[in-house]
Amino acid sequence: MSQYRLHIDIPLGADEENAIAAATQIVTWYFADIDARNKLQTLTLDNVDLEEINYRLGNDDDRQKSNYLDKNENGHVSNKKIRISISG
Repeated sequence: MSQYRLHIDIPLGADEENAIAAATQIVTWYFADIDARNKLQTLTLDNVDLEEINYRLGNDDDRQKSNYLDKNENGHVSNKKIRISISG
């Protein structure tokens, strides 16, 4: 059975370095906040156990679902999302 998912689109500008820094700050700021994590865990979503959040930094000009937060040593980006556990 397919599910609905919340996708949040925050424009972070055209400069890749600044976008990476901003995305990292936003994710760290939000998910380091214990109150925010606790509120997410208390959601009752039709028997959905919310234990993990997945995210990535994309680029409007990139047709792939690339993640600019996950680069290898050659500067190539992956298409894997980053996962944050929000359970206990």
